[in-house]
Amino acid sequence: MPADSPSHLPAPCRRAVLGAAAAASALAALPGTATAAPARRRKPRALPGGGDLGPNVLVFDPSTPDVQARLDEVFRRQESAQFGTGRYQLLFKPGAYHGLNAQIGFYTSISGLGLSPDDTTIHGDITVDAGWFGGNATQNFWRSAENLAVVPVSGTNRWAVSQAAPFRRMHVRGNLNLAPSGYGWSSGGYIADSRIDGQVQPYSQQQWYTRDSAIGGWLNGVWNMVFSGVEGAPAQGFPNPPYTTLDTTPVSREKPFLYLSGDEYRIFLPAKRTDARGVTWGNGTPRGTSLPLSRFYVAKPGVSAATLNQALDQGLHLLLTPGIYHLDRPVRIERPNTVVLGLGYATLIPDNGVTALRVADVGGVRLAGFLVDAGPVNSPTLLEIGPRGASRDHSANPTTVQDVFVRIGGAGPGKATTSMVVNSRHTVVDHTWVWRADHGDGVGWETNRADYGVVVNGHDVLATGLFVEHFNKYDVQWFGERGRTIFFQNEKAYDAPNQAAIQNGLVKGYAAYRVGENVTRHEGWGLGSYCYYNVDPSIVQHHGFDAPNRPGVRFHDLLVVSLGGNGQYECVINDTGSPTSGTSTVPSTIVSYP
Repeated sequence: MPADSPSHLPAPCRRAVLGAAAAASALAALPGTATAAPARRRKPRALPGGGDLGPNVLVFDPSTPDVQARLDEVFRRQESAQFGTGRYQLLFKPGAYHGLNAQIGFYTSISGLGLSPDDTTIHGDITVDAGWFGGNATQNFWRSAENLAVVPVSGTNRWAVSQAAPFRRMHVRGNLNLAPSGYGWSSGGYIADSRIDGQVQPYSQQQWYTRDSAIGGWLNGVWNMVFSGVEGAPAQGFPNPPYTTLDTTPVSREKPFLYLSGDEYRIFLPAKRTDARGVTWGNGTPRGTSLPLSRFYVAKPGVSAATLNQALDQGLHLLLTPGIYHLDRPVRIERPNTVVLGLGYATLIPDNGVTALRVADVGGVRLAGFLVDAGPVNSPTLLEIGPRGASRDHSANPTTVQDVFVRIGGAGPGKATTSMVVNSRHTVVDHTWVWRADHGDGVGWETNRADYGVVVNGHDVLATGLFVEHFNKYDVQWFGERGRTIFFQNEKAYDAPNQAAIQNGLVKGYAAYRVGENVTRHEGWGLGSYCYYNVDPSIVQHHGFDAPNRPGVRFHDLLVVSLGGNGQYECVINDTGSPTSGTSTVPSTIVSYP
């Protein structure tokens, strides 16, 4: 089995280079020595596209021996490695596989290599459970399943996850259970472009977002279940039952994915849909285009940011293979339609307080499938979509940010003033978890200081599946016009030491989701904020949501919850809504605002 730790390439010796230059200069100055013309600066040698996917991408076909043993070995490494360095991508070539139980642990992605999920069928299970954590699935983060059909052995496949664990482009020929065995808690997840022939069974799952899919039924809801563009979704019922149901999704463009065309790897780029409903792959070849792997720089852990930028400057896209990438400068996306696709939770760590990735004000960029982990030196920002003041119209070809996750602390001390800034118009943020860690290594009110989670300055931005948690001040601030959010999940920072630490002028606490006072049009559906002030349970949070009180700023189906009475909310939005109810952990809700 490959080692978990990424290798680091040796840095060139600057002293040797300078010494050689000085010697050449001295030689030219000797009497009788011809003086050479000034040397031209050589361009760096062009980087190749394509190539091997690296040791932590495991590729199977139906004739591969000992598939189960290899799956079990990866799971053994990753089952409880919540903050480890191991990263794995499991790829299954088209065909039928029998008798497998692929248990999926941390930083592990399992995917089929067909153009349709039905090209690759596992007669068995793709399982996430919570035995490693005593049957509690609220920390089952950072794992994914994509582009596969599953015929579960018992008729029901178990996918008991919480944040950053997407279930995309899947076909379950049976039921899908979202809770761990024993029905311990699980805390939020995401399904897109999937067909579940049977019933989806949340049981103890607290909240969930399902987009552009088809389901045979939905069993129950706990706090906040949101659907957009889902055939078979339950009827609107919030708050009892807690269903928010939109007939369509305003704009969607599915995540890029790797597939095989004969023996050639290609990356499929699904087309944009408006007013979308149902799966993209139900009637033959999906709409979109594809690129050969030769158009991608296949990056390996240890490669420098300078090399990644050189590849981008050459016109290559980026495929980030599983592992850890330390960056001493931002990765710069300056060309429209650039694709950056991560495999196996490839992780970018900005060193020395830099921003990990910056996108110019260009259209059609696709960022997908990677984790940004803050470094110990404070970064003003970690991810920037468009420069400040970006104003170009990208409605015909938006930038999409999909399964891009941000973490501050947990794997070690990390700091960032603002995690994600969206400046480009028409950007679609489709499933993100932006998380200031509440547990792990390097965690404390000032140790992993991060004041703001997501800041949206661009106009016409859409968020579908927005998870933002535990920031020292505002979790989300939205200053752009005509913004829309479908599903929001939030917890306020657990570790505030006292009321004074979160005091916001005359207001008790910073709202989880704030719309700027000058915004005239904004809309949100199915938004929830929870508090669990376990360091000082006497803390009072005035409200979860803060927005201008005007007709064009509208919210549907809001809730706030105090978890076991550790802190309380006085209102839901602005000065409206009932306070939370002591230790009862019962949501306070508003169906429509204003």
